[in-house]
Amino acid sequence: MNEWRQRSERGTNVLYRQAVRLPLPDVDAERVLHENMMRIADAGVHKSDLLADPDVPLTEAYEYELGQMRQSFQHRLQQVAGADYNDVATAYIRGERDDWVGALATYYRECYYRLQERYTNDDQIFFLLILRYPDCFTVNLGFADGDVSDDAVRYESATHTDIDEEYRDRYFAECQYAQREAAAYIREQVDCIRDAFPDPETTPFEDRRYGGFVHLTGRRGEVFSELLEPVRPDPDRFEDCPPTPGLVPEGPEATRTKREYLPDAELVA
Repeated sequence: MNEWRQRSERGTNVLYRQAVRLPLPDVDAERVLHENMMRIADAGVHKSDLLADPDVPLTEAYEYELGQMRQSFQHRLQQVAGADYNDVATAYIRGERDDWVGALATYYRECYYRLQERYTNDDQIFFLLILRYPDCFTVNLGFADGDVSDDAVRYESATHTDIDEEYRDRYFAECQYAQREAAAYIREQVDCIRDAFPDPETTPFEDRRYGGFVHLTGRRGEVFSELLEPVRPDPDRFEDCPPTPGLVPEGPEATRTKREYLPDAELVA
């Protein structure tokens, strides 16, 4: 039991207040980053369409987003460590390897497992911060217990609340209205992703050196919350170009966004 606990704690420690830093050595690498960010933006648009459709259960939109995240992390795991990513991450946690491949495999696997748990643990907030610098980008992931600040848009699922029959139609209409408002917010805010990671083929380098966004999504019972905002990277954070991917301490941007948008939440990973 003690050995299992130590492995679990090391996996959580890899995730806690750390970020993945990946180099951008050329335009090809920038293009891959741009395409990945456009897929995230497109997924946001699709989620907004699901939220705005009165015939689609709210849980379907929620589970669609979770499914997209899980697929993304599984894809990254396979890219980083191959089909045996579980063995790679386990070896890193056991202390049998200490390289960047093992570190990233552990980081992404921990995120993957925690997203799996969100199907049964509804009260955690998922935190995603992606920042672009001139010669690299960082991905900062985390989970928190509590609530998002009032900057987030909130909406409810009528199917998850017991309410008297005489008030049900009105409550359902109010929930539908809140979902349409959330859908409009998401559709509008995904542009901050597109703006932060423009096409390197058509955008001058000076106009694409810095960019970023933060995305928070959570659920507490029948109440869902969503926040998507642009974030300006700190130009003094890094002094050199990384030769390989690796883990770095989270930057001042993460500290600032968590303080602003998660003031009363407790970070658990």
